[in-house]
Parts: sequence; C-alpha cells; structure tokens
Amino acid sequence: MSKENNPAGPDIYPESDECPGEDCFGFGDDLELNQFDGLPFSSRYYKLLKERKTLPVWKVRCEFEDALVNNQLVVVSGTAKTGRSTQIPQWCAEFCLSAQYQHGMVVCTQTNRQQAVDLALRVADEMDVNIGHEVGYTIALETCCSSDTVLRYCTDDMLLREIMSDPFLEHYGVIIIDQAHERTVSTDILLGLLKDILLQRPELRVVVLAVPPMTDKLLSHYVGVPLISLEAPCSAKLIHSNSSNKDYFYSALRLVLEIHRTKEDGDIVVFFASAEEVHCANSILQKEGTRLGSELGQLVPVVLCPGKGGLLPCSTDQPGSRRPRRVFLSTQQGEDMWWPTESVNFVIDTGVEKKMVYNPRIRANSEVLGTISQFQANVRKQLSGPTGKCFCLYPEDSQLPAERSPQILESNITSTVLFLKRMEIGGLGQCDFIDRPDPEGLMQALEELDYLAALDDDGNLSEIGIIMSEIPLDPQMAKALLASCEFDCVSEMLTIAAMLSAPSCFLEPPAGMTHEAVQCHRKFQHPEGDHFTLINIYNAFKQSQREQYFSAEKWCLDYFLDHSALKTAEAIRSELTDTLNRIELPISESSFGTKTNTQNIKRALLAGFFMQIARDVDGSGNYFILTHKHMAQVHPLSSYGAQSQKLGLPEWVVFHEYTLSENNCMRTVSEISPQVFIQMAPLYFFYNLPPSESKDILQDMLDPDRSRNCKEQRAASDSSDASSGCEVVPQTYDRCVIQ
Repeated sequence: MSKENNPAGPDIYPESDECPGEDCFGFGDDLELNQFDGLPFSSRYYKLLKERKTLPVWKVRCEFEDALVNNQLVVVSGTAKTGRSTQIPQWCAEFCLSAQYQHGMVVCTQTNRQQAVDLALRVADEMDVNIGHEVGYTIALETCCSSDTVLRYCTDDMLLREIMSDPFLEHYGVIIIDQAHERTVSTDILLGLLKDILLQRPELRVVVLAVPPMTDKLLSHYVGVPLISLEAPCSAKLIHSNSSNKDYFYSALRLVLEIHRTKEDGDIVVFFASAEEVHCANSILQKEGTRLGSELGQLVPVVLCPGKGGLLPCSTDQPGSRRPRRVFLSTQQGEDMWWPTESVNFVIDTGVEKKMVYNPRIRANSEVLGTISQFQANVRKQLSGPTGKCFCLYPEDSQLPAERSPQILESNITSTVLFLKRMEIGGLGQCDFIDRPDPEGLMQALEELDYLAALDDDGNLSEIGIIMSEIPLDPQMAKALLASCEFDCVSEMLTIAAMLSAPSCFLEPPAGMTHEAVQCHRKFQHPEGDHFTLINIYNAFKQSQREQYFSAEKWCLDYFLDHSALKTAEAIRSELTDTLNRIELPISESSFGTKTNTQNIKRALLAGFFMQIARDVDGSGNYFILTHKHMAQVHPLSSYGAQSQKLGLPEWVVFHEYTLSENNCMRTVSEISPQVFIQMAPLYFFYNLPPSESKDILQDMLDPDRSRNCKEQRAASDSSDASSGCEVVPQTYDRCVIQ
C-alpha cells in the first residue's frame, strides 16, 4: 500500500495520554474492539498508531475535537507532512459515531482523483477496516462505497454534483474541504454554497483544511470561526540561484545528474512548469541514465502528473548493488501528492508554472508561463525534510505572489453558471463566493447558454437547459448530444463525447518510431474529419476486445494507442448512456458509415459547436475563426494535418478546441458545409458575428437579395468617395453588417 507524503492518520480509538477529552465522544480508554466494524484490532493497527502519534497534527487533537463540538465551522491551517488529510477525517468519523450517525456520515473532498483513492486506502489501513466498507471513495466513473461507509473521500466536483439531488447535503454530518488553497472552481463554489447550507442545518459541521495565506481569506469570509494552526515541519536546507534562470529546464536536468554523481543517498523531486516538460525530461533522463557508470547506481525517472496514477512501487534493491535512485518529475499540481518522504532527500524547484487562462472575449484558452506562488514554494521546501536540500532555481529575493490565483477567475465558467442556474441561484447572489467571477466571463457564459437555448426569455433555465444540466458534459457537448436524439445519431455522438472527455488516446511514440506511429494512426483516419476518426478508433478498440488470439492491451501497443485512455472513454460512454436512459431520451442504433448518418453527425455537432467554426481564407491552411477574427492552423496530429499535402484542406471546418499558443492550433477538426451551419446556428448568433468576408459569404447564402443590395450600395458609396478624391478604405472586414 502506498504511503502518503505525510503519512498521517488518526488512531481511531487510540489509547492516548495526550487527550483526556476523548471520553466526551463516548469511548473508553482501553478498547480492544474496533467500534467501526466490531472486530478486534490487528497488530498492524497498533504499529500504524505508533507512527501516527508522531505527526504534528496530534498535538492539536484535543483542541480540534473541542472546536468541532462547539462550532459549526472550523478552519485548520497546516502545510504538507502534518497529517491533516488522514487524521482529521478519522477524528470527524469518531465525532459522527458518537452521535450514532443521526446527522450523517463524513465526506472529505480532494482536488485530485488519484489522491482521493490513495487517501482512502491509507485511512482504511490505519482504521483497520476494509476499503469499500467503513471507508470508501467516489471519483468520476468509479465508486467504492457501501451502506456501511462512514468516511468517504471524493473529488470536489463529485460532491458538487451531489448537491443537485441533495441541496442541503443531508447525508453528511461532517463535510471536510481539503486543499482549499488549490482554489479550484468546484472547491470555491462549495465554500460559497456551504455558507448558506450551514444556516439551514445547525447540526452540520464543516472543516476547511488550507495553508496560509488562504486561511486568512477564510477567516475574513467566515466571520468568527476558530482557527487551529498545525506546527510546520522543519524545512530543508535552501540553496537559491544567484540569478533568474531562463534556461531552467536544462539547468534542472544538469542538477539531477550532478546530485547523482555525488553518490549522496536519497531520491529527487523535480518540479517543472508543465506536463510536456515532465515527459520531455523523462525521455532525456532515461537516455542519460544508460550512459552513467554502474558504480553510480541506477537512475530511475518517474513521471508524476495528476490523473496519471499514484506513485510507482518502491524499487527493489539487488544484493551487492547501490539502491536505484528515483527522480520524481512533477508539475505545479503535484505539491500535495503522496510522496515517499522517507526516501526523498533532494527537491529541485524551477519556480515556474505553465497554465491555461481563459479569455472570454475570444472564447479560447491562452497558454501562460509565470512564477509559482509563495505558498507553493513553501510546500515544496518541506518535502525533503530537515536533513534534505531544496534547490530553488530563482533568486532568494524573488517577489513571488502570495497565493495561487483562483481558477474561477481564469476558467470558462459556462458549466458553472449552468449548475448555479440549476440550483436556482439565478443572480449568483446566494452563492457567497470568496472571489466573485469576473463580470466579463460571467456575461460571456450567460450569452453562450442563451445561444445554446439553455435559457428562457426571463434568464432562467429552459427545458433544454434543465436536461443539459443533467448530462455530465460541458454545455456545448451536452447540447450536441441532445441534438443527436433528433438526428438519429446518438450512438455515434456518445462515442465522440466519450473520446473527447477522456485523455488523448494517442501514445507518444518512442524515439525513432514516429513514422511507424503515424502510419498506424493513418489506418483509422476518416475523410470527413477527426471526430469521425475517433469513432473509427473506438470501434476498432471494441472489436479488439472480442478477438480471441490477442489482447486489447497488445492491440493498443501495436497501434500506438493508450489502452487506459480508451478504457476511460468506454466507461464515460457507459455513464452517458445510463444518463440518457435515466432521463428517458431515445438512443438510436448505430448506422455509422452511411451518407445520411455522416450528415446527421455534422448537424448534431453544429447544434452545439456552431460558435467554433473557421474558414480557410487562402487555400493553404490559414483558417479564419469567425467569432473573434483570429487566424489558426490545423494541429499537425489532425487527420487533415497529416493528409493536407495529398488530399487538400477543407474550406469550412468545425473544431473542438482552440488554444492561443506559439502555433495557435485547432484540435479535433471536421469538415462542414456552410449551408448546414446556417441551418443549425441561431440567427441572432449569426447577427452578432463580427463583420468579415467569411460572414459575407454566409450572408449571400442566407439572404442573396439583401446581400446584393448591400453590395450595390457599398459600391456606389466607394465610387462617390473615389470621385471626390478621398482615399478608399481597405474592405477586408468593412462589410455590410446584418441588423
């Protein structure tokens, strides 16, 4: 069983001299039976109990239990390696047990799904109970709970969805919001809604776990609540760079190799700016590791990105050889992951992070490289313990922002607004946000929901909007899935939605195998576009599962496809199918490959993604995006990107994703006809498109007579301007505007 970065867990019924107040929960001093399952404690329970009592959080156990009894909301301030995420939930379970669960069980949220699973496994071990029984977890597409569950870990978005069916969360007596400092959208909304829920449920208890300076914000947001501060572990020896290092990536890799050559014991943790850098570093270190002398020992790079699984098993030592040194490669989202703290002795902090910031004006994400926050830097410094070293690749006097920027200010909040509308919080006045959403982003979200027919004339959810809120997809994809019911292509649209919701199914080919990977992927390419290619891949994957002579895993490896991603897509598709059945929407039989089916799929896609169309303005792949007049190219991994020289590029396309970055590429692109776009896009959306030549082409198709009159009037005006000696203004985007 993997151990957490802060192996922390409360003893469930500990024999403790430190906390005489335990009797207030109705427990004796010398219990030998576990009151959660009625069985005798195992020897492992007592072994783990001894370890847990050394954690900093145990020094405040009595203070915390008193605060929980006497207050509805308690804020706990503690950094990593204090035991907060495992001990406090167990003490809360004891609190609920003392009340015989009259007010409900305990739920503890996490921002990362893998951490929710790892914590549940660790806590079940510490409580000496079975996972899935007294302790369980719920993450997207996976639930491991039962009617006996008294402590459940879950991701913050899963608890948020529960509010739709249980607005006051009456199943729970204690709600623990962990990692509040991560400032995810779901956590911020929960913190806002819980303020009102507490007024409706005086018996409910809420515990918020965070690190400074987020705790200061919480204290000002929730007035008059107690703060319990945990003693921070001693930090490692800090070594700062003398100057800002623009070449931080290779500096970090060189430092890894230098540390390894010193032969000092201990694993290494390196924080990079993005997942791309992590995978690139992994590839480089694997190559360099083969060139090192055997006397230095083996260097084993380990990719640790959220969503990619937990820590790999500990390396096995071979007699007569040095223990392999692991190099954990992580990103800015990995500070709170479970680290093998007993082995990590070196931390390398590049001090930068790459994140996506949503721009509501152009409905696209921008890739932004910036510095980490001070609290992130502090967390990283403590990962190696007092005897370790932390190398900061930035000057000691660097001015780091105090805290991480809230994601609700940097994300597309259309899904959030749809949820809040569903909760009948139309004006967002009843959700007391710690940081309110940006007004421009809020207006864009409401406008988008209006275009998707999710709102009625009064600004409330329409019938379509209510159904969309039931489907666990972003609003555009949910609308496309609903439209597929009308166009008899539900099966195909379920596959597209699942494949786009899951991680990318394309594996990064090993060095020297890129050409082979491209050739394999080309076998799935569909002439109509990437959405159809995804259907081909999924159907082929399902076919491989029925083969007798080879496994689906081997088939995926042979075609450079990610088996776990395709299994995730399969699970998402099953969940979406269950959702459609629950709300009694028709699911048509698949007829993929027919001409009618192809056209219907495009109609359904455009019903949701009509805001994401582009036109090739010069025939060479320079696409003009109609909604914001930006230029973009098709991503090289697109089927069009690979075949552009041979087949040519379509003039009009619908795309799933567009990111402002170095290449400004559109991902997941399929050909459409402008006539179908005109049929599917709401007229008032069309009216609001900025003037352009591409809009004029659509105008000609929509209303040829009116468009002709506009052109004649403009031509006459231009002629008059020319005869009077005035300079003619270029007409690139100065076109007749539809009113």
